[in-house]
Amino acid sequence: MLKKISISDKKLIFALHAIAWVIVVSIPLYLTKVFDNGNQQRLYQFYVHTLSAVFIFYIGYLWLVPRFYLRDRKLWYVIILSALILITYFITSYIIDEWLFDPVQDAKFQEAMRKVFGDAEVKRPPFKAFGFYYHILASILISGFAMGLGVMERLNENEKKQKELEKEKLNSELAFLKNQVSPHFFFNTLNNIYSLIGIDEPTAQDSVLKLSKLMRYLLYESENGETLMSHEIDFMNNYIDLMKLRLSPKVELQIGFPKDFPDFSIPPLLFVPFIENSFKHGVSYREHSFIHIRMKIENDQISFASQNSVGKGNQETDRQHSGIGLENVRKRLNLLFPGKHELTIENNETIFRVELSIQKTSTNV
Repeated sequence: MLKKISISDKKLIFALHAIAWVIVVSIPLYLTKVFDNGNQQRLYQFYVHTLSAVFIFYIGYLWLVPRFYLRDRKLWYVIILSALILITYFITSYIIDEWLFDPVQDAKFQEAMRKVFGDAEVKRPPFKAFGFYYHILASILISGFAMGLGVMERLNENEKKQKELEKEKLNSELAFLKNQVSPHFFFNTLNNIYSLIGIDEPTAQDSVLKLSKLMRYLLYESENGETLMSHEIDFMNNYIDLMKLRLSPKVELQIGFPKDFPDFSIPPLLFVPFIENSFKHGVSYREHSFIHIRMKIENDQISFASQNSVGKGNQETDRQHSGIGLENVRKRLNLLFPGKHELTIENNETIFRVELSIQKTSTNV
């Protein structure tokens, strides 16, 4: 399988910012050389405005938005941002008027105005007002972009944290499920094997081997939260074989798992709660009962179905006990396969039926 090439989010963000500012600096430099005869004075004025925009953007992006806006201190955010916009306006105006003022260009402008209007008194256009409004508008747009970017990053961080919490929840639920499978099942299985030792030694030895495989699977293979489908099926077959040790001839058991299929990865212990539920509530030692379990794997679809009889007189008890475990399975499926599974549970007075279909997304091994 191919390994995923990952780039850290911080490096990617830094690279995108660097590329953006290289473009912002390079384009005016090129345009000035080509179309403005290399007018350095105008280019320097543009860079002063750009530096002001950079200052407003990063102060907002790195400090104002996370420190004030995202902490529900929006009034302080507006006050500080307004002060910042005004301060940068006065600083840029001072630099342009005092350091970058070009008397030659100003004289050429005055001469051009006299040619157009003659000897009539010409009022100079209100460049100061235009500059002020332009600075305010540009600063608001830049601040809005910084705020949007900061909010998006916060949403991404919250989504990552939510996924981590869901992953931890899944791991804890898996650990709980493994512990739930273990104690009573192993205790009963050991008692059954003990009784077989003096009666059917080969069956007892085979049962010990299957029990050891189950323990190895629970302790090691399912630890990473992912296993192979073939291993999961082996686990279910061994589990069922050991459960059969205590079944009476009155129980009709039909099991069908696929044998030939392209193997793939899957979260462990997805189907065991349904099987455990069937044996726990579908076996009667006084009357005829049945357990039917089957699974199909076709293309990208996993189809699992189980149904079992429900003993008379304990339907309500069965519903209560099975409902808790199955609700946990439902939550786990919603976390693992959101929008990619369908679970149907039918429980009446005589039959308990489960049908589960999963659209697998893991690549074949």
